[in-house]
Amino acid sequence: MTDSQTSSTRHTVVVPNSINMVSLLGPGDEHLGLIEQAFDADVHVRGNRITLYGEPGEIALAERLLDELVTIIRTGQGVTGETVERVLAMLRAETTERPADVLSLNILSNRGRSIRPKTLNQKRYVDSIDKHTVTFGIGPAGTGKTYLAMAKAVQALQSKNVNRIILTRPAVEAGEHLGFLPGTLSEKIDPYLRPLYDALHDMIDPESIPKLMAAGTIEVAPLAYMRGRTLNDSFIILDEAQNTTPEQMKMFLTRLGFGSKIVVTGDITQTDLPGGVKSGLRIVEGILDGVEDIAFNRLTSTDVVRHRLVGKIVAAYDEFDAERERVDLQRSERAAKDASR
Repeated sequence: MTDSQTSSTRHTVVVPNSINMVSLLGPGDEHLGLIEQAFDADVHVRGNRITLYGEPGEIALAERLLDELVTIIRTGQGVTGETVERVLAMLRAETTERPADVLSLNILSNRGRSIRPKTLNQKRYVDSIDKHTVTFGIGPAGTGKTYLAMAKAVQALQSKNVNRIILTRPAVEAGEHLGFLPGTLSEKIDPYLRPLYDALHDMIDPESIPKLMAAGTIEVAPLAYMRGRTLNDSFIILDEAQNTTPEQMKMFLTRLGFGSKIVVTGDITQTDLPGGVKSGLRIVEGILDGVEDIAFNRLTSTDVVRHRLVGKIVAAYDEFDAERERVDLQRSERAAKDASR
């Protein structure tokens, strides 16, 4: 026998008869193709028996992948190619959490649609919101940081843990000087708050939203309108927090009242503040790190849940920014050396 033959192993997985093999292997064996690409192994299917042949470590991981997919199907969820890829990514990361537990956590259901975390970091973010009074979700676009916070807010309202939801974001694109814009107050602020309205419509019956807003149960307002208030029994979300100044961030955080919960979301790489103005989100972790009942959660390009190309775009920009910072640092060091001569 050759070394490659002695280092290979063969194992057969018997899928329970209650599991539809098309659900597991995908239409046209799409999922099976992904599994074959992901592992250095041969995969053969006959009926409900899947035979794996290859390196022992790869075979063990492939078996775990199949077990997780079977568990997800048993919860009543559909398995997609994206599901297979996300389970595989979690298994290769060797996390302590089971992928099936991550992908089966149901936060909210509305009109037959369930909102769940889709990555390990998203689940940790959701868990952090449950455990802490103030939670920061920091990461690039498409990582679900605002959407999941909104789902937790609606869940808290429906379970009567809070009496109202307050959604706010800085209207920095308007210079916060809303009085100088044409139109009514609603017309002035609507473009800056539209993403929050869009998320709400996914989670609450659209016809009930105007009534909830008229009653003050849901409030959507620019950050400037939070000044001077104390917010009790509320779930408060500050979105686009990278566009706050340090003073605005302090003002917002000190609005916290009894029985309330705060979630702050933002992307420190997408600041729209004028040149020279520091971002409150960029410096707040250095100020509040270690303060009890406050948590900071980082999401990355691997947590992007939009079109898969979005994750690649975010990762490419991250790499570009890191290289630019490295070049700038080298230039600064050379300039310092030249100045010291």
